[in-house]
Amino acid sequence: MSYYINRVLLAAFFFAGIISTALSQKTPIAALSNHKTTKSDWLVTPIIQKAQVIEEGDNITLDNGLVKRAFRIAPNLVCTDYTNLTNGQQLLRAVKPEAKIVLDGKEYNIGGLQGQKENAYLLPEWLDKMKVGKEDFVLVNHHVTDIQPFLRWKPATWMMPQAPAMGKQLVLEFASPLSTLKGLLVKVNYELYDGIPLIVKWVSIENKTDKIFKLNRVINEVLALVEEESAVVGTPEEMKKQHGIYVETNYAFNNAMRYDISDQTTHWKTDSVYTSQVNYNYQTPCLLEVYPEKAPGIELQVGAVFTSVRTHELLMDSYDRQRRGLMIKKMYRTVAPWTTQNPIFMHLVSRNDDEVRSAIDQCVATGYEAVILSFGSHLNMEDSSMVNIAQWKTLATYAHSKHILLGGYSLFSSRRISDEDDVVDAKTGKPGGAFFGNAPCFGSKWGLAYRDKIKYFFAQTGFDIWENDGPYPGDVCASSSHPGHKGLDDSQWRQMEIQKELYHWLNKSGVYINAPDWYFLDGTNKIGIGYREVNFSLPRDQQKILNRQNIHDGTIEKTGAMSWGFVPLTKYQGGDETAVLEPLSEHLKDYEQLMMQYYGAGVQACFRGPRLYDTEATRLLVEKTIHWYKKYRNILNADMIQLRRADGRDWDGLLHVSPSLKQKGLLMVYNPLKQKITRTINVPLYYTGLTNAATVKIRDTNPFLTKLNRNYEIELTISIEPESYNWVIIE
Repeated sequence: MSYYINRVLLAAFFFAGIISTALSQKTPIAALSNHKTTKSDWLVTPIIQKAQVIEEGDNITLDNGLVKRAFRIAPNLVCTDYTNLTNGQQLLRAVKPEAKIVLDGKEYNIGGLQGQKENAYLLPEWLDKMKVGKEDFVLVNHHVTDIQPFLRWKPATWMMPQAPAMGKQLVLEFASPLSTLKGLLVKVNYELYDGIPLIVKWVSIENKTDKIFKLNRVINEVLALVEEESAVVGTPEEMKKQHGIYVETNYAFNNAMRYDISDQTTHWKTDSVYTSQVNYNYQTPCLLEVYPEKAPGIELQVGAVFTSVRTHELLMDSYDRQRRGLMIKKMYRTVAPWTTQNPIFMHLVSRNDDEVRSAIDQCVATGYEAVILSFGSHLNMEDSSMVNIAQWKTLATYAHSKHILLGGYSLFSSRRISDEDDVVDAKTGKPGGAFFGNAPCFGSKWGLAYRDKIKYFFAQTGFDIWENDGPYPGDVCASSSHPGHKGLDDSQWRQMEIQKELYHWLNKSGVYINAPDWYFLDGTNKIGIGYREVNFSLPRDQQKILNRQNIHDGTIEKTGAMSWGFVPLTKYQGGDETAVLEPLSEHLKDYEQLMMQYYGAGVQACFRGPRLYDTEATRLLVEKTIHWYKKYRNILNADMIQLRRADGRDWDGLLHVSPSLKQKGLLMVYNPLKQKITRTINVPLYYTGLTNAATVKIRDTNPFLTKLNRNYEIELTISIEPESYNWVIIE
């Protein structure tokens, strides 16, 4: 994907945002003039206005200058306005309840009003004629606080410098008018952050009654959104959903290495009461509901509090994938700052303790920061014996004395334990039917013991990193004898809770977590960038091209720090000597190229093998590369603009950008050809914050000044050696 962002948007962001909204919504531009819009691009220039909760009579408004969400609180609370202030787009077309819960098989609205006749749009004067449903939960109280961190995490590795997220939290409390539900308190929570058009929402339910309820479903968000397109005929699957809002929750899994495929909670539905829609069969997907599909029955015990998934709603102002990706990455840095941690690590395959000490010493000698004992090593975290704990505590102490972090690999799901402890298939009543065929249930005796053993190992040894392979992938379990869940209905939710609690505990203890599934919002730090493992048995020349393709594709919606790649120093998934780097001293050019294309993207690769160097020449090469990475570490961990995807035919490259750093940009370009090339490239500098001129330095040559054109680009002529790379600093 080349860099083809809307030039009008870049040159005149404010005006273009209004025009694009007017065109997509078929709304006259004049109709948008009553909406306050931002005058600058929040991705380039931080907005000064802070998040605030404004209370005026019967109205409450959340507003941070980028997004506004407003509510009427009488006769019941209802959302009446949801506006993207960056372009004036109104997202809401009708009122709906704030949330919905299904108790013992019966559905109840939390807030909301009834009686809107026209559902294509909402006029404020209609609200006075709407009524409260007889069995709807009604607002009884509300209060405002400052946002508190979701996770009490302790960073122990290098991370991108940034200030903690700030904002306001609005808590809305609802009670039922029914005597049978007296004592059941529902809280709808909103978080509004400074500097980003993001709202986080979740629901909690407190049982102050004297009886147990079964929560069949908790729908923590219900929005009647404007439709993305009009289609007279067509199914919901055939029509577009609303692209003005990006929704992500902390309930996602399936090893896809992408959120949209991993998502388990976002449901785009039809709205039968919207009778004026263009679609003759009322099939327009314009009703958003958020809830886990496979959590149909959770017991709410007396005195217990249930907390729903956390829904992150990020308002979008563009269809451009690159810009949308930058917004999503900003969201992660805001709500999950632990994802900016990015230690330099090697993946050690060890047979004994001496090899671990040697790897630690090599890290010290080259500038690496961590050793992760890879799969196939002699580490077993499930062994809680005094001998094993003492062995690894000694090695961790040695690593720490050298200022090196120590971590290790542990497999959970893709293995068979026993008939008693494995996931039970609801169809057969026997073990099997899991994501990986046979797999343990996290709620079984073995699963709960596994959790406790991992905690014990880290608490006793002082290990710093956990590579949790095969984490819980969402398996449901029909067992009724596992102590961690009641049966099939609550099995997914309870297993998810067990894993989340473990991740939260590790975060609080300062442990860094690699996990190949989408658990970022509950404390994991890194996921696979997205690759096919057998490709690492291919010749190195092919691997280099494929790796750069993986980097290009895998960092559009997630940052380099959130991603890991792979480099087989020794044989992996088959292949011959052309696939590996050992002996390292015989393949220095390939070794350097692989390091530079990963570190040049801010991505840590799992350099998997027994050592980082074999000769002094190899050590010097690794040390030089790591020194270069550390010198430019901040800009290399900043946002990335994908310029040209690797195809083996011509140059490919990427651009790191940051308006807040001294180094505004760092350009990396690669030449896959066997001859030297010179190319003239239009380098887009809009997201660097530069507007008129840029100081450019190709490698360590003398800097020169060049002007930006009206598209915020500079024209740069650069040469690249055969099968090599080049880089440029922009200030």
